[in-house]
Amino acid sequence: MKILPQIGVIFNLDKCIGCHTCTVACKNIWTNRDGAEYMYWNNVETKPGIGYPKQWEDQDKYKGGWTVKNRKLRLRLGGKASILLNIFWNPWLPSMEDYWGSKGPWTYTYEDLHTGKEMKTQPVARPKSLITGEEDIQLDWGPNWEDAGAGIDRTARLDPNYKKLSPEEQEAYLEYKNVFYFYLPRICNHCLNPACVAACPAGAIYKREEDGVVLIDQNKCRGWRFCVSACPYKKVYFNWRTGKSEKCILCYPRLEAGQAPACMWSCVGRIRYLGVVFYDLDKAYEALTAPDHKLVEAYRSAILDPFDDDTIKEARAQGIPESWIEAAKRSPFYYMAKKWEIALPLHPEFRTFPMVWYVPPLSPVQTVMEKNGYSTPEEWLPKLDELRIPMKYLANLLAAGNEEEVKKALRRLIALRIYRRSLRVEGKPNVEVLEKVGLTVSDAKRMYRLLALAYHHERFALPTTHTEKATVPYMHQGFAGFTEKMPKKEWHKQPVGGR
Repeated sequence: MKILPQIGVIFNLDKCIGCHTCTVACKNIWTNRDGAEYMYWNNVETKPGIGYPKQWEDQDKYKGGWTVKNRKLRLRLGGKASILLNIFWNPWLPSMEDYWGSKGPWTYTYEDLHTGKEMKTQPVARPKSLITGEEDIQLDWGPNWEDAGAGIDRTARLDPNYKKLSPEEQEAYLEYKNVFYFYLPRICNHCLNPACVAACPAGAIYKREEDGVVLIDQNKCRGWRFCVSACPYKKVYFNWRTGKSEKCILCYPRLEAGQAPACMWSCVGRIRYLGVVFYDLDKAYEALTAPDHKLVEAYRSAILDPFDDDTIKEARAQGIPESWIEAAKRSPFYYMAKKWEIALPLHPEFRTFPMVWYVPPLSPVQTVMEKNGYSTPEEWLPKLDELRIPMKYLANLLAAGNEEEVKKALRRLIALRIYRRSLRVEGKPNVEVLEKVGLTVSDAKRMYRLLALAYHHERFALPTTHTEKATVPYMHQGFAGFTEKMPKKEWHKQPVGGR
């Protein structure tokens, strides 16, 4: 058993209100400079929709992530030969138009509001290109163009998750009375098997052993941008001013001090959770090559129980600090993803083993519960014409099409609501509803605490980082990296955190 400590993140979609406070916090700290105008390391999308950049989920277009052939992982981009043949012309890159429309990122002529001549009409700040300086430009796309469902009557048909619905279902959900949407916050997933690391010809991207954060060595980056294509989540960006690639660093200076990243610290809805999670590296490859409908189950099987005596013993033998073992026991990621199974990975079929998982949205189900009653678990979930968010859509987004995984999570979330209602309204705990979905009263109490009332230290179970104990294992160069693999005896000669 090779234990790999990681920082795992949970986003609760049932609570996200789409306020973009997280985006503002990240933008002000990390990407408020020349060459990074169009970058949003953290963004909040509205689903259904084609997202930012346009159609980032369509891997037939961008060739991101991994595929399995003969039980072996292969980059969709192809092997070394394919990448080298296209090294001076990468045909699978998103263009600036995919991010910010035909005119690129823009600002407004705010100076007109302060220095303009006296007029009888209200002064107006006109759109102005941040790239060319051209004013009065025509705006036709942006990072929040689909915010709160705007224009999805046109763009939803290009959403890969939406396209997998039947034609009848698609038309039904494009009608005004049946339209649905929810918010999907996204950051770099700091994957266990990052495709960006494997695709980089320069070996500039690495995964830190001590906490799993994926970083880009700016001194090694040569701007080939295959990392942009290989990332199926399109969370690597090219800085046109410096000629280097950049991405979310999970605010690792804050992590090392035991503090939450800025986007999570500032979250108004308190939907973000972060903690230590232990993976069995020996099971990772087997999990990554599982069939699509078993991927979520396979990913969970690689997550270790931090309360297991053998796991604790092995962690100590491998030099994992005691503070990290204790943090893993308090980690909300372990409870939501592994123990309660209410969190799911974003597009597990990309086979990057993402470290950001999502609690699926319930809204709205209250009217359905009142209509059908609480008699059996099967009746808690509505049919196609009763649930505003289609089960199939959530399954395509979070479970590689496996609807049972989504139903399991939603049943447990609904059971928790019924249990809490029985306590507060009826004064008599309905334990039976918990037993039907495989939860205990203890599970319900802790789940309610985390999802509804958690304090800062409960949402973020973070120890300080012990970088002095870090090494550079082979796996962190990916399964198809270009750099020569380093002999184990040479690890100690390398800088802490990677090559």
